[in-house]
Amino acid sequence: MCLGLVMKVISIDDKEALCDYLGNRRKIRIDVIKDVSLGDYLLIHAGFAISKLSKEEGEERLDIFKELQEKIGEISK
Repeated sequence: MCLGLVMKVISIDDKEALCDYLGNRRKIRIDVIKDVSLGDYLLIHAGFAISKLSKEEGEERLDIFKELQEKIGEISK
C-alpha cells in the first residue's frame, strides 16, 4: 500500500515546485501533471506530484493528516 501526501505549491521553477506540508518544504517534480499553479494542492508520492486536488479537498486532507500527527504524538509520550 502506498501513502500519498498532500502538499501546497508555494513556488514553481520549470519542472519542479517548492511545496509545503505543515511547515516542511520539499522540491517536488511536477512534469507528470499539467497546469500546476501557485497555491495548488498536490498529491505527492516518492517526490512526484501524481494528481491535483481541489482547494477544499486539499485542505480537508491536510486537516486529517495534522490530526493524525497530533494523535500519534500523544500516544508516543
